[in-house]
Order: sequence, then structure tokens, then C-alpha cells
Amino acid sequence: MPAELTVDLDEIPKSVAIRKVLGGREIALFRMGDEVFAIDAVCPHRRGPLDSGDLDEEGIVTCPWHGWRFDIRTGKSPTHPGQVLTYPVRREGGRVIVSIGS
Repeated sequence: MPAELTVDLDEIPKSVAIRKVLGGREIALFRMGDEVFAIDAVCPHRRGPLDSGDLDEEGIVTCPWHGWRFDIRTGKSPTHPGQVLTYPVRREGGRVIVSIGS
């Protein structure tokens, strides 16, 4: 079943993620400039909190538990096998809308 989450852009700090729950999934929202990206908030390695990880200037988040890295645009890891899911994000004025299951 499709689900949407709406967040004010101002709620998402630059270069720091926030965690939200959408359709039973934990989602990390990252802001780089005026772009927002949504990925799984949980690292597939040992379920570490990706929303607490460091985000570099190239859009790579590092899991704070064991150092696994993921591109917030694609969900792919440049250093390990596997990836995290990404979710479509659209902007409507000052609002950010994340969708799953559509």
C-alpha cells in the first residue's frame, strides 16, 4: 500500500540526517544544499543507525558502528557488497514528500 511522509525542508539540517518512520520502515532523510535524499535508516551489516553517521561532501554516509559506507543518492556502497533502499523524494514549495510503495 502506498504511503507518504511530508516534512518541512527546514526540519532537515544540512549534512545531518533525521529519522522518520514511514509505512513501518525507518527512513533517514539527508539534505545536501537544497536537495533531499531518503534511504533506509538501518545499515544492512549490523543494523547500525545510518542517520547518526557522518555524511561527506560527496554524499557518502558512513555507518557509525562499523564504517560501512553508502551513497545517499543510489543506496550503493562504494566499499562493501550490498546496498540500502532509496526512496523517491519530491519538493512542493518548502515541503519534502517521501513516498514508498507507489
